[in-house]
Amino acid sequence: MNLRELLPPEKHYNDMDQTRTIWLVTNSASGSNDDGTVELLQRCCGNAGFMVARHIHFPDEDLPKIADLRSAGIETVAVFAGDGTTNALITRLYGWEGNVLVLPGGTMNILYNRLHGYAETEEVLEKIASGKARTVRPGIVRCSRGDALAGLLVGPATAWNDVREAMRQNDLKAMMEGTAEALEQSLSAPTVICTDPPMGKREGYPLIMLTPWDDGIAVAAYHSETVDEYVAQGVALLKHNFREGPHDDLGKVGRLRLRDLSGEPLHLLLDGEPVSATDKEAEFLLVLCEVDLLATIPE
Repeated sequence: MNLRELLPPEKHYNDMDQTRTIWLVTNSASGSNDDGTVELLQRCCGNAGFMVARHIHFPDEDLPKIADLRSAGIETVAVFAGDGTTNALITRLYGWEGNVLVLPGGTMNILYNRLHGYAETEEVLEKIASGKARTVRPGIVRCSRGDALAGLLVGPATAWNDVREAMRQNDLKAMMEGTAEALEQSLSAPTVICTDPPMGKREGYPLIMLTPWDDGIAVAAYHSETVDEYVAQGVALLKHNFREGPHDDLGKVGRLRLRDLSGEPLHLLLDGEPVSATDKEAEFLLVLCEVDLLATIPE
């Protein structure tokens, strides 16, 4: 069955003739969430006819619950944060009849670009205000440990995430220790293979990236077979731009199973957040997001 057949009808927004009240979620630890930028964002919201009735500073404050939004009569929650916070908010609101507006508050802003292209925030807000937005439920990747809206990384080379986090915290000791660990994991640790359907090299890869699209999960397998390739991959991982690393594009699938050849549980980065699978093998499925997201990119 085509996943699109399961979607509720799209809702389009007419020109706003009155101020729309919204709630805003930010995370000061995310890539673009300094005080000046958030203040500018709120000003842009006001100029476009949105009144921010409540500003939630995550993680110091809890993310909103569906009951809270219904009680306050809120139909739209905007999130200006990185992939992890955006994921936590959207999955928390599964089943809500309102909609989520994803704004570019992180480093890569992959989900934002999928919904709005490369438009500036002001342009997106103006499009919504002028009735040029619609609700969508994009395809996402689901596994036993949760849903990935932007992408999911699998394999021992996810150890580079610890180095990147140490860099963000300016923790030199942790960065040096993490680099040594990541080097070992990338070069000598057992690899991950695609078992069903069988894809790529039989000896596997240190890192496999799963990117959700509406027509399938794009599978990219990253490798470090030479010193130059290893350095390129390490730099790409530290920049949080995994797509720049040396890799093989293995195609798109609706589902797949991956296995860690070490026999240990798979290492996962789910929208940038580290989690561990409960087994050496896991299944990944393309499913639909379970709450409406606002999109302004042309259909």
